[in-house]
Amino acid sequence: MRQKKKYFIAARMGLIQRSKIRELFERASKMENVISLGIGEPDFDTPANVKEAAKRALDEGWTHYTPNAGIQELREAIVEYYKKFYDVDVEVDNVIVTAGAYEATYIAFETLLEQGDEVIIPDPAFVSYVEDAKLAEAKPIRIPLREENDFMIDPDELLELVTKRTRMIVVNYPNNPTGAVLDKKVAKAIAEIAQDYNIYILSDEPYEHFLYDDAKHYPMIKFAPENTILVNSFSKTFAMTGWRLGFAIAPSQIIKDMVKLHAYVIGNVTSFVQVAGVEALRSEESWKAVEEMRREYAERRKLVLDRLKKMPYINVREPKGAFYIFPNISETEMSSEEFSEWLLEKARVVVIPGTAFGKNGEGYIRISYATSKEKLIEAMDRIEGALSEVKG
Repeated sequence: MRQKKKYFIAARMGLIQRSKIRELFERASKMENVISLGIGEPDFDTPANVKEAAKRALDEGWTHYTPNAGIQELREAIVEYYKKFYDVDVEVDNVIVTAGAYEATYIAFETLLEQGDEVIIPDPAFVSYVEDAKLAEAKPIRIPLREENDFMIDPDELLELVTKRTRMIVVNYPNNPTGAVLDKKVAKAIAEIAQDYNIYILSDEPYEHFLYDDAKHYPMIKFAPENTILVNSFSKTFAMTGWRLGFAIAPSQIIKDMVKLHAYVIGNVTSFVQVAGVEALRSEESWKAVEEMRREYAERRKLVLDRLKKMPYINVREPKGAFYIFPNISETEMSSEEFSEWLLEKARVVVIPGTAFGKNGEGYIRISYATSKEKLIEAMDRIEGALSEVKG
């Protein structure tokens, strides 16, 4: 009998874990009558003018390689964008166009971190940061985000975690999974720590335009431009998740080395997608669509918050940004994972356990309201019905 072939896989692959978000998403896709509040993806279509720009680019012959760092016009449009929205001066040499924020984060970690370096990563935090740190052979150090502190990094706690091996701090606001935003005072304090101890800040800012209740966003390059690698994406802002278009802004020497790695990873971002990115940033039509999305998200946020506040066993703090709510479910006496599994089986609703984002997420679930009001209402009805059967 022929023996089954044995494959030898690199040991580094054993270091990284599959995303719990994707696991739940795939499991739910095999079930009937499921409402997913799991994946953080806008349910809106990409603005029509952006799609038309991509079609025109194809007809005009944008089907070839581009410079590794991205086409000049898109890099210039990104420079203009930061000047217009934040009055921050960025040079074209400070910009690299990437295949989404995912790639920007990955190549930043690989470019800047060495074996044994320490990276301070919030807990809870988006799933990719810890895995990227592991792949760079760096050591993730988790800093807790606490509900009583509005899920902001505490600068005093941050300072206590800094050692001689600390090379980077990860900042993500508006935050995934909590929906928190960062106060200007706290942003400045983090910037000062980074400058005083010569530490990089990896600032992931894809939800910057989805803000509520007069909340404001402050890009970290405003306070620590020489220390910050700002990562951003077109995915959330312009509902362009499938286009895989993002960028990073950093000091030119860092960008130069990131471009080296980027050149071997993907070469360049798809040419006609870059042309569409220019249209997205420069067209009034695109920004009108963004504001319409923000208004709709604000209404959905209110709808979900109003319903959750009336439910037994649920405690919820109002998020000020992104399109997530992070309710506390500890009164159910179920773990986050148990609650998510129970809700999927009992109510056919997908939510993400807080522990998917770190151990400090225990006692919480993440709800995405990036879906239609009709589905949100139905999902809230189902969750309320399921909770009514929980015996206290």
